[in-house]
Amino acid sequence: MSALVKGHTGEWEVVIGLEVHAQVISKAKLFSGAATDFGAEPNTQVSTVDAAFPGMLPVLNGFCVEQAVKTGLGLDAEINLQSVFDRKNYFYADLPAGYQISQFSRPVVGRGKIVLDLPDGTAREIGITRLHLEQDAGKSLHDQHPSKTYVDLNRAGVALMEIVSEPDLRSAEEAGAYLRKLRSILRYLGTCDANMEEGNLRCDCNVSVRKPGGALGTRCEIKNVNSIRFVMQAIEYEARRQIEVIEKGGAVVQETRLFDSGKGVTRSMRTKEESHDYRYFPDPDLLPLTLDAAWVEKLRKSLPELPDAKKQRFLAIGVSGNIVNSLIEEREVADAFEDEIKKRISQKGLSPEETKSAVEFVQSPDQRQLSPSLLTAVTSSSGATSSTIVNFVFAVANARKEDRATLVRRLDLSGLGDLQDRKVISGRMVREIVEEMADTKKDAATIVAEKGLKQVTDTGAIEAAIDAILARESAKVAEYRAGKEKLLAYFVGQVMKATQGKANPALVNELLKKKLAG
Repeated sequence: MSALVKGHTGEWEVVIGLEVHAQVISKAKLFSGAATDFGAEPNTQVSTVDAAFPGMLPVLNGFCVEQAVKTGLGLDAEINLQSVFDRKNYFYADLPAGYQISQFSRPVVGRGKIVLDLPDGTAREIGITRLHLEQDAGKSLHDQHPSKTYVDLNRAGVALMEIVSEPDLRSAEEAGAYLRKLRSILRYLGTCDANMEEGNLRCDCNVSVRKPGGALGTRCEIKNVNSIRFVMQAIEYEARRQIEVIEKGGAVVQETRLFDSGKGVTRSMRTKEESHDYRYFPDPDLLPLTLDAAWVEKLRKSLPELPDAKKQRFLAIGVSGNIVNSLIEEREVADAFEDEIKKRISQKGLSPEETKSAVEFVQSPDQRQLSPSLLTAVTSSSGATSSTIVNFVFAVANARKEDRATLVRRLDLSGLGDLQDRKVISGRMVREIVEEMADTKKDAATIVAEKGLKQVTDTGAIEAAIDAILARESAKVAEYRAGKEKLLAYFVGQVMKATQGKANPALVNELLKKKLAG
């Protein structure tokens, strides 16, 4: 599914590699016994090891190693029975030791692969270069004081798995599919919650462009992007930026950039470091890590059925091809679907040979009243509704420390999915409704009515908001009409703010383009 980008001088190919930092599910940090709970008060989960007090020595958390090995097995990767922890030297205020304990030349997991299920029905294999364990840094807080930066070390020392892909991705859409598949595998394995909004799954995007089939271009790295949608937007912008630079006779500078989600642009952060800049060397306080082959094999046999295997089994029993990817994306979704099939088989006394008829009955949107709310959301006509809704449900469950599957089953997700399918509500309202349902146990329609969350589709009302904003922002309107088309995202944001997020985003885009063109 290669998507060539058209420039003034012809077509360009985008080359993308992703580095994903996945926080390990563990009650303790990688080298200390400090807790890892999300949302704790600043600097309340910090040991003397995390704070780099003199003389404090790291002790490796064996469970984190197990989680990394399980993830490697889930990625069909080589498990290195011998690996080494290194010191990666750099200086940030939130890195007390002045170095990060990581892995460089000898990681715990080697080459693997992920198979992408693309929208056109095809599949494509993306290589995994490596997975290594490392400790996270703390967090610098720049918005707590007008002239000071605060530091929270709760995150310092938390175990991360850095999963590095080969530069095999060729479009923003493929990058999005890759992240969704990786997130699914991590959640099936139970090795990472993979909630990007909580920061436990972060992505660095390496992007370069070249003429199709040509030599690799100079790459830029976009750091710490925290949503799949933003990853896709960042890649699209950066690819076009690089093409424009080259076509104007310039040269792309290898550098680290940040993505400004408000403006939809990337901007320079610093020149790109190379490995020698970090002065890697084996950590003298940690022995080489040696794994037992029999232990690794025992872990392999303990793995749950993963998405690819589940997909093939579901297809074999008659699950419709157009919903199977939505069903398998989350393990709780797939389990609820199978529970419903088993219930149907038991109720009707069906033989194993008649399983397909049960599957056909359960997956039919016409039988909503007979299926759990989760299933009806998954089998809604849009097909895309389910993953958005379920991701929000999981985030709410984690925040409340509630069992995800239990919360999924008791919420009115079918009603929520129906409201979104019919465009009564927009995607940005989903989380608020999910949180309200979890707190009050009311159905989605009641909450929408009580809180006035119905999406505004009245063209007149939206046009009035647009007119007011364009009159107020005359200077930016002039910039847009002079060719700065990326300002469209700014105007959309202003309209959504003016309408309290209730305006239909597609209609806002359509009306804005017409008025700005005038």
